Amino acid sequence: MLTDPFFYLVAIPAVILLGLAKGGFSGMGVIAVPLMALAISPVLAASITLPILIVQDVVSVSAFRKTWDRGVLLLMLPSAAIGIGLGYALAAFVRPGAVELAVGVIAVVFSLQRLWVDRAGAPVLEVRPERVPWRGVLAGITAGFTSQLAHAGGPPFQIYVMPKRLPRDVFVGTSAIFFAVVNWMKVPAYWALGQFTPQALSTALILLPLAIASTWAGVWLVRRIPAERFYQIVYGLLIVVGAKLAWDGASALAGGMS
Repeated sequence: MLTDPFFYLVAIPAVILLGLAKGGFSGMGVIAVPLMALAISPVLAASITLPILIVQDVVSVSAFRKTWDRGVLLLMLPSAAIGIGLGYALAAFVRPGAVELAVGVIAVVFSLQRLWVDRAGAPVLEVRPERVPWRGVLAGITAGFTSQLAHAGGPPFQIYVMPKRLPRDVFVGTSAIFFAVVNWMKVPAYWALGQFTPQALSTALILLPLAIASTWAGVWLVRRIPAERFYQIVYGLLIVVGAKLAWDGASALAGGMS
């Protein structure tokens, strides 16, 4: 089990954010791995987070199990499996600095995009996925890839599904089921990479009670409070954290070339 106090200083808010995201505040959880990676490697952070996510999925799926979109899941889940394979290849064969750089870039680009949309009030164009299924396939592959890499599959999922203008509970339920399945798809890849070490699993076990409580809190809050201002704060923080990871990763890659 990890005993570094600084790790828990960043891991506790990371797990709370994951729980709120699983409870319905979709997108917020993308900050968890970058936040934990301030104290440990991104790969170890993702390994600790996966068992936590699987337990949180039980809570979120049970809360929204009656509201989900069948068409979205049938299109995106097979595509996500391809993305998970690509993410496995990257984690297995690319240096850790490249993983840090990729996680940082994902965090910064997503946050800037969301802040721009919120500030500009940009209109969301409705797209009928049955007429352009390749969009769903591409979104599924990207979601699987970024989810395997950093549990950051939310942004591509949202970019594809939000224009469908699903009712709130249907959107949350579809997201919950999609990522519950995706997280179990990632288990063989993480096992093959040797990620489920006793240290990772015992650390995840310590954080599980907080993870479950925060997920139920998210389920309760999502129907009761506006999240716009809170999102802006989280996205702003994510830009800072992601920029640091991207810098560290780029520096490590540049140092390895010199």
